[in-house]
Amino acid sequence: MALTNPLADMKVFRSIVAVIVGYAVFAASAVAMFKLSGRDPHAQQNLGFILFSVFYGMLFAWVGGRLAARIAPARGPLHANIVAIIIAFGATVSLVTSPNADATWSQWTAIFLMAPCAFLAGVPTPARTRTR
Repeated sequence: MALTNPLADMKVFRSIVAVIVGYAVFAASAVAMFKLSGRDPHAQQNLGFILFSVFYGMLFAWVGGRLAARIAPARGPLHANIVAIIIAFGATVSLVTSPNADATWSQWTAIFLMAPCAFLAGVPTPARTRTR
């Protein structure tokens, strides 16, 4: 029986949790917004609602990517990138499997606007220096 390294196991666990939490923040916020507004994400919407929901989705994609990067034990940008890939993949699957009659604005904006926000959330920022 091989012994495992508990520290390595914890790092793997934290990596998995980081990605799950990051994506869950994005997905739960989207589900909540559409449920609370009583709107179908695959239906035609007025421009005002589309703009609001796209901004909202971009914000929560960034928050999800940032959380994944912060929770991860190492290589935070990689974890934010994985969240971005999952967002884009989910939207692509939804786009491919949607009936032709459905509006596809939510999927396209998830691929081209929201997923990049999750990616950008993992980009390291320069360290701030204190000035006196």
